[in-house]
Amino acid sequence: MPEPRIPPVTEPTEEQREALGKGMARDGVPLNIAATLAHHPRLLRRFNVLGGAFLARGLVPEREREIVVLRVGWRCGSDYEFGQHTLIGREVGLTDDEIARLATEGTAGWDAGDRLLVALADELCAADTVDGATWAALAERWSDPQLLELVLLAGFYRMVSGFLNSVGVRREEGVPGFPAGTQPSA
Repeated sequence: MPEPRIPPVTEPTEEQREALGKGMARDGVPLNIAATLAHHPRLLRRFNVLGGAFLARGLVPEREREIVVLRVGWRCGSDYEFGQHTLIGREVGLTDDEIARLATEGTAGWDAGDRLLVALADELCAADTVDGATWAALAERWSDPQLLELVLLAGFYRMVSGFLNSVGVRREEGVPGFPAGTQPSA
């Protein structure tokens, strides 16, 4: 794997330490995404607020949220994003089989509700819009605030995936990437 274009901060200033102390850590150690964003502490703080709105205060249930995030991470070819959210997905009830299916073409094996979430992610990644039929089906299940959140969730993680891929943020040791034998569609 090539060297990151912008390496994570390893000796943070006081301002960077403060920004790093607000989240995106595992076992007290800042994740590489946070340590890289720490080069711009103000941006890291704002990033944490928006990401936290989805992860800690969202209207979409955790399992469904992770279906969208994992599918977007795969569609965008971000092994970092897919790996981090594989861990989160497992914590919120996704099985390893379900996670592996999110890294394949199509929607085989999903129930109707989950299939719509996969379609939402696929359509937004392919064309920057959710088609009318998918939207109508989603609107039968999800409230307007939840629909807004789903679209912005997918958009946020597309942005995050582009950042991770472009800057070359490396996965932490022990964090999985894409499931064996899968190839991102990006």
